[in-house]
Amino acid sequence: MKAGLRIGLVGPLPPPSGGMANQTLQLAGLLREEHVEVELIQVNRPYRPGWIGRFKGIRAGFRLLSYVSQLWLSAGRVQLFHVMANSGWSWHLFAAPAIWIARLRGKPVIINYRGGEADSFFDKAFSWVKPSLSRANAIIVPSGFLEGVFGKRGFSASIVPNIIDLSRFGAGMRSDTSTVEAGPDSPHIIVTRNLEPIYDNETALRAFHIVRRSFPAAKLTLAGSGPERHTLEQLAFALGIGGAVTFTGRVDNEGMAAIYRSASVMLNPSLADNMPISILEALASGVPVVSTNVGGVPYLVEHEKNALLVPARDPQAMANAVLRLLNDAARTRRLIEAGMECVQRYTWPNVRVPLFRVYEQVLAAPDRSC
Repeated sequence: MKAGLRIGLVGPLPPPSGGMANQTLQLAGLLREEHVEVELIQVNRPYRPGWIGRFKGIRAGFRLLSYVSQLWLSAGRVQLFHVMANSGWSWHLFAAPAIWIARLRGKPVIINYRGGEADSFFDKAFSWVKPSLSRANAIIVPSGFLEGVFGKRGFSASIVPNIIDLSRFGAGMRSDTSTVEAGPDSPHIIVTRNLEPIYDNETALRAFHIVRRSFPAAKLTLAGSGPERHTLEQLAFALGIGGAVTFTGRVDNEGMAAIYRSASVMLNPSLADNMPISILEALASGVPVVSTNVGGVPYLVEHEKNALLVPARDPQAMANAVLRLLNDAARTRRLIEAGMECVQRYTWPNVRVPLFRVYEQVLAAPDRSC
């Protein structure tokens, strides 16, 4: 990639910490290390003035006006836009305006689409999405799952995986990598997804309740925030496991790394998913994973090779998988080692090659502006 490249990177930034926000921030830093000039266009900028945030309708308008203005000015300075895109209103409010402004200003735009709900979103709204999407110069996705979602609608997408930071999430950072292998009496099970319906933390609680019958001293940590916290806390006490469950609330990146270092097993109970960075973080940290086999997860990990996959909304199956890990040290060690090998393909040296190839192709292509 030639020196002096100027990219407008459009996406959310922490706080709160989350998959796409963390990926946006991480990508910006890595590109800058490659001597790429990165101009961040943040879709979740704080409200200015701050009191606007108290008024839902007004605050959305203020944020949108500020965002569109920033897009327009940035388009005059950068060579291309790289847009971190998602489903739902996020597409309509943030991705689509970025595409149209880039086209109006004669700048190429790459859509980096994420989110396990893409298929259902497109089923409902593709007639609205297609006009904007058709004006993107390239589409990149982090998994074969999303490649297929776009392919069946006539759009070609290139796979550029998510990036895992092994300096933060690595098995060498664990205080005791032998905890699971030794078959502990008090395993620490974690869930690192937000407390939202799509992540089905209820199933994780019910699975943990079953695991406690065999491991009465087991602990569960739900590391995330969201609207379901109160309901989940009530369920935990109704199941008689309230004292064994910790709700951490929002956790920053360093805090999340510490949680992985203390974990025996990580659960991913989501109902829809693409390529959850939380699974990569767990694997990189030497933590065995039990996940639902939804969406793009089977493209990310292989059942019985580097993770255990179970049906969604099946607490018994999830609990059985956890118990297999806790009771079979040799199997668990094989999964951990295979998982650590698997995440190497998601390190920056491996991800930068397909990403820079897309940048070069887009910049070399004939102008397609309106």
